[in-house]
Amino acid sequence: MGQLNGKVAIITGASRGIGREIALLFGREGAKVVAAARTEREGDHQLPGAITVTVEEIRAAGGEATAVRADVSNPESIERLVAAARETYGPATVLVNNAALTYYEPIKEFPLRRWQRMLAVDLTGPFLLAQAVIPDMIATGGGHIVNVSSRAAVHPDGPPYELPARGGTVYGTVKAGIERFSTGLAHELYDSGIAVNSLAPTGIVASPGVLFHKLIKDDTDPRAEPIEYMAKAALILATCDPQTLTGRVTYSQPLLKEHGQL
Repeated sequence: MGQLNGKVAIITGASRGIGREIALLFGREGAKVVAAARTEREGDHQLPGAITVTVEEIRAAGGEATAVRADVSNPESIERLVAAARETYGPATVLVNNAALTYYEPIKEFPLRRWQRMLAVDLTGPFLLAQAVIPDMIATGGGHIVNVSSRAAVHPDGPPYELPARGGTVYGTVKAGIERFSTGLAHELYDSGIAVNSLAPTGIVASPGVLFHKLIKDDTDPRAEPIEYMAKAALILATCDPQTLTGRVTYSQPLLKEHGQL
């Protein structure tokens, strides 16, 4: 019996990186995993990973999973995703909003279309997905929403500024937004038995996207954090008591220590 036995979990951005790792762990813990992302098959994207591969790995380990191609910036695509989860396994009781789009450019050079695209994927997507699953969660007596954030949401330390700016202002802006969205939604849903929390890595996870943007060289970097920390922390937030652990802006390692897992 796993900690998520019988639960239906929608995980976005499950083709690679943190989302994939969360999907694999949730599958091992008995969840019926709905792995969602735009990258359906290996080779569809320049970075390695695909939701069909994630699903194959879950099934090979004895878990239950299905892949649903979805663009979280598109309301119709979100409706199809939630409907597919419901038709395949039943109402979703766990939602992990992990999908994100990132460009690293200074504001003075940042194209409007990229600003709008990041807002659509990183902030509007979680808003729309939450709206789509909340009725089912209320009807089934509760649920858990985990919104993946980043330390980029923390304000720069200065002046004077010891480190040069890397063009991450827009990414920090959307992640600060997701954190405020999480705490506000937790407040709104407290009486419905739905926990809503924000989770960010304490360090830097050597995911394909992180390596692509050269934020660190590889997982031997002293700032690197093992990817499984985020998955284990997400599991805590997907199984917690909604009356006592909700509305938190959390980081992986302190949360794991708090629960005796690190």
